[in-house]
Amino acid sequence: MCEYNGNISLGIVCPMANELNSCERFVEEVITECKKIGFKSILFISILDKASTDGTFKLLQGLSNVIPELIIIYAPENKCVVDAYIRGYKEALNRGCDWILEMDAGYSHQPSDIHLFFNKMIQGYDCVFGSRFCNGGKYINSPMTRYFLSRGGTILTNILLGTKLSDMTSGFELFTRNALKEILDKGITSRGPFFQTEIKVHAHNFNITEVPIMYNATGQTTKSKFVSDSLSCLWRLFKHKSLSNQYA
Repeated sequence: MCEYNGNISLGIVCPMANELNSCERFVEEVITECKKIGFKSILFISILDKASTDGTFKLLQGLSNVIPELIIIYAPENKCVVDAYIRGYKEALNRGCDWILEMDAGYSHQPSDIHLFFNKMIQGYDCVFGSRFCNGGKYINSPMTRYFLSRGGTILTNILLGTKLSDMTSGFELFTRNALKEILDKGITSRGPFFQTEIKVHAHNFNITEVPIMYNATGQTTKSKFVSDSLSCLWRLFKHKSLSNQYA
């Protein structure tokens, strides 16, 4: 395990919805993993909205009374999950976090993988991205359509935009404060899962790396509107890149 200087404030951004059966255990495990490192402070920022209807919000509210690191943000104005993530990013930045770790709830991302991100970031990277497709990565319990869309989306993005990551569509990532601010300033236009790809495209010129993760898919089917959103955003980014090259 790497040694840390104790001056780093960590923010964990984790939108949640209908996680009643697992959220308490998940929050406790994530915070426990992060406490193994000598951070100056840790904030677990959970963002919920009207999509959560099973009592998760109430349970987390009670939990925040006994876990000081847990911050609950209720954002009923959210129109999609992208709004929840961006609200979480901004909350972490506003609270002065030096590193921002983004991960999904419900054990699709594993708390036991968190240390891999920290061990890479301390080497001087701006962004560390979790990869299901690099050596050691795993993608389990996934419908084949989702697997091939993730694989195909990565290949297509790398071809069209010149990116080089082995997994351009996953979440689970760690940013420095300055890198995340610059990425958000470039703008996130996708309203669906493609926003994760958009973030990686915007991070292309930073000092970035990947670590292997195990992704346990939720089993949900991929909605056609998200595929349409992804193709539309990818085409827009490609046109922007082509225009930039033309006038470079």
